[in-house]
Amino acid sequence: MSVQGIDEITFGAADLAKCRQFFSDWGLHLVAEEPQELVFESLNGCRVKVAHSDKPGLPAGIEADPTLREVVWAVGSNAELEALRKRLAGQPGYVDDGQRIGCTDPNGLAVRVQVTRKRVLDLPCAQTNTWATRGRVNQPSPAYDRATPVEVGHVVFFVKDLAATTAFYEQHLGFVVSDRYPGRGHFMRCAPEGGHHDLFLLQLPEPRAGLNHVAFTVRDLHEVIGGGMHMSRCGWSTELGPGRHPISSALFWYFISPAGALVEYYTDEDELTADWQPRDFTPGPTVFAEWAIKGGIDGQTRRQVNADAPSGRFMTDRPKD
Repeated sequence: MSVQGIDEITFGAADLAKCRQFFSDWGLHLVAEEPQELVFESLNGCRVKVAHSDKPGLPAGIEADPTLREVVWAVGSNAELEALRKRLAGQPGYVDDGQRIGCTDPNGLAVRVQVTRKRVLDLPCAQTNTWATRGRVNQPSPAYDRATPVEVGHVVFFVKDLAATTAFYEQHLGFVVSDRYPGRGHFMRCAPEGGHHDLFLLQLPEPRAGLNHVAFTVRDLHEVIGGGMHMSRCGWSTELGPGRHPISSALFWYFISPAGALVEYYTDEDELTADWQPRDFTPGPTVFAEWAIKGGIDGQTRRQVNADAPSGRFMTDRPKD
């Protein structure tokens, strides 16, 4: 039994019109719209719902809206769902409608599991020519006017009890710790083989429950940049990026979201197996980001925000002293 990743998430928010515009600009496809709920899909069918805070039946939030109200994890078959049904039965807030089961995790979040609805994709992605590998021949790398995210790749929460929440995901859903901030944070992947993390749990010095960010996987670095600059042209605010995480190796760009906290474009994370041994890190800015641009890149000038517009001259055309 292995969880395969995130199948669906639901935000609770009051300003659905602003969220509609944001996630449309983000590159998601709006597949359904009702007065109290928006339903978007990524390229592979991963769903992102934004429900009005007053919508009946919406799971309780772990903090005041806007925030993430529910995470639905995916398994590959009914047999795997049945195995998890036995593991989760009896947990606080247990629910079972036949197609979807779930409970409440120790942090208060509504956790659900279903047989995946995501589609298998074969997407062309940029190849990188390194000194050792020259796979891209007679072909330029792509450039993107905007991003179209493949799926929701991971979620990050502030937790009140790191040990208890970690144990829940390990014991009941089969998650594995990839790397650690000892006593402060755990990067977790759904199965022994997979991307660096599907879930990241953080405990602050004064513990609280809350959403840190939701991350969307895109094809390659060029799509991170193209998507980020499109969001900048649309007027949305960068929190940090573009940049690179040294722990997971992923390239990123974070934006402030009207649906709660931050959202991230990311790509090129490490792929791990059961042979991987978790490492311990001390939190700090250089551990979080090998490099990063505060404020982002302006989509018009294609330079750092508030930088002078390009003049058209060659950068190396400088007068002699």
